[in-house]
Amino acid sequence: MKQSIILWLAVSAAVMLALPWIAVTFVKGDAGMAVCFLLFFAVNPLYSMIIGAFAGKDIRHLWSLPPVSAVLFLIGTWIFFDMGETGFILYAAVYLALGIAAMLISMLIRKTTQRHI
Repeated sequence: MKQSIILWLAVSAAVMLALPWIAVTFVKGDAGMAVCFLLFFAVNPLYSMIIGAFAGKDIRHLWSLPPVSAVLFLIGTWIFFDMGETGFILYAAVYLALGIAAMLISMLIRKTTQRHI
């Protein structure tokens, strides 16, 4: 179980910290804005739902993955874009809500399928 937590934390760090750094460092101008839109509206929400669905498999041990992912997003955007920008708090809250919703849905699906077996 510890290995999967460490793996998911590493993936979260890569998605929420490394991708904004790559966007800021290597993509310039209007293309950089397009990459940021792609990150904020596609990659990060999808990743939040994926990590939430994984956490729902063992909610007792993995409940912290969605909040950690949202905090890593906030740290990454504040470091690489604008420190203290309050708009990023809203994005982090939405990613957290998506992750928790996916975690709860995954947990409920797992419980109902286990009862029917």
